[in-house]
Amino acid sequence: MKRSTILVTGGAGFVGSHLCERLLSDGHTVICVDNFFTGTEENIKPLIKNKRFKFIKHDIIEPLFVEKVDQIYNLACPASPIHYQENPIRTVKASTIGMINMLGMAKRTGARILQASTSEVYGDPKEHPQKETYLGNVNSTGIRACYDEGKRVAETLCFDYHREHRVDIRVARIFNTYGPRMHPDDGRVVSNFIIQALHGKPLTIYGKGLQTRSFCYVSDLVEGLIKLMDNKKTIGPVNLGNPSEIIIKKLAQKIIQFSKSNSIIKFLPLPADDPHRRRPDIALAKKTLKWRPKISLDEGLLKTIDYFKSLV
Repeated sequence: MKRSTILVTGGAGFVGSHLCERLLSDGHTVICVDNFFTGTEENIKPLIKNKRFKFIKHDIIEPLFVEKVDQIYNLACPASPIHYQENPIRTVKASTIGMINMLGMAKRTGARILQASTSEVYGDPKEHPQKETYLGNVNSTGIRACYDEGKRVAETLCFDYHREHRVDIRVARIFNTYGPRMHPDDGRVVSNFIIQALHGKPLTIYGKGLQTRSFCYVSDLVEGLIKLMDNKKTIGPVNLGNPSEIIIKKLAQKIIQFSKSNSIIKFLPLPADDPHRRRPDIALAKKTLKWRPKISLDEGLLKTIDYFKSLV
């Protein structure tokens, strides 16, 4: 396998830090870029001593100059509603100005660039499960639009740079991902439920809890990202997620059981534009990348609960 110099934006974040760790273990040189908006120094602390690891504190909204890089993974954007709604204009800038800056670097260096897009580009889908050909149902003026539409524009930019400048792109549409190093206050359902259960607080469910989600363990996602990046023919978009679907109420019950908590379930009003069903069709990833998730939800939840117990 060729040893490469790989730049990971958002590399101190939840998914980014796992990706950096895996790339280093594969023998690559890794340049991690992060502004610590949602990422943390703690996530990359074990990597700092590695001579093939370099950290640059930087916000990709500002231009970044790196002389030589073979691959770029662009993961720099807050991904949870609490974080991306905190400063929605800056969220849009990360997916537009930041995307242009990273595509410009790819053009200048000749690097292959992978954009970490999202299942949110499908909005509140009217097609189930969601295939890559589905054009989505997104509210362009809603409170989630800063993220949803920002990511859609980022995909547009990738394909325009590919068509106009022959930039070598890859686009991954990432579905719900969970695992160790999730931010405890990111507002995502898995981390929310686990923190609430470990503290003996009510698990808050929005709506009646009948909405569904599909959860992919972080190591499976990282494997999919690398397979897509290294694939010579497939540029995407490609769905990466676990097609096993679960009702949110049942997820809450599992977490209460696995964490041995006495918590009860509390129901709250459903937020605006919250998708009712979310499940990836991963036929394309299976066919072109030979990829499918390996970690079951029960196994992944137990590992994640153990991680949060260590924090508590």
